[in-house]
Amino acid sequence: MSDEPTGTPPLLEVRGLRRTFAAVRAVDDVSFTLPEGGSLGVVGESGSGKTTTARIVVGLERADAGEVLVRGLPRPGRTRGRAARLARARQVQMVFQDPYLSLDPRTPVEAALRETLALHFPGRDHTARVRELLDQVGLGARAAEARPRQLSGGQRQRVAIARALAVEPAVLVLDEAVAALDVSVQAQILNLLADIREETGIGYLFITHDLGVVRSVTDGIVVMRHGAVVESGPTQEVLAAPRHPYTRLLLDSVPRPGWDPDAIAEARRAL
Repeated sequence: MSDEPTGTPPLLEVRGLRRTFAAVRAVDDVSFTLPEGGSLGVVGESGSGKTTTARIVVGLERADAGEVLVRGLPRPGRTRGRAARLARARQVQMVFQDPYLSLDPRTPVEAALRETLALHFPGRDHTARVRELLDQVGLGARAAEARPRQLSGGQRQRVAIARALAVEPAVLVLDEAVAALDVSVQAQILNLLADIREETGIGYLFITHDLGVVRSVTDGIVVMRHGAVVESGPTQEVLAAPRHPYTRLLLDSVPRPGWDPDAIAEARRAL
């Protein structure tokens, strides 16, 4: 699933990830690649293993087996020393579904960005970079002075994106990052992310159950069920002509005129 020239490693490569919790195999031999500047969707229903996979990629969970590589180099596990931990964090950043939980309610937006920049790039004047980040995510001076509770859900998600971009990561993992937003706000955030990818060349890993999101913002797709990859390929090809019954079921589950939820439930039980 990579368009990289021969001999050039992909931006992100996941090889044979496995993770078991008690008797549950949450991630079962998962592999995929993300090319430089690419956008890959990891899709599945709740319990499919997609979020656990994302947390392993970011480093919030440890795999029982397998490895994650960035530009051909293995992502270190637990690192010793502040400099090593910060360098690791700059490879991959994550944006969560509810940014309110990851933002300090006492800290204004501009101050939060300055704290992040000072941590990763000490000894610099960050004034211009803060303005650049705010402009990049479409936030103005009024939002810069606000605390998270004074912002809308869409504005908070823009702050979370700006904070992640501040460390200049190679990969941004977005875990259901627009799921809690109104449809119109979702579209704004997705358009924003598309513009940022075009400007910066950053790679995206979208973790989502929403095939509409995948269709609009990803180049490739990985479909997961019960911890395993059941189908993968270019997004438009997979969604136009899915090969696996589970992928077809996901597509059939999207509400539309003539949609029959009882038939979908029966098909899910039979799968």
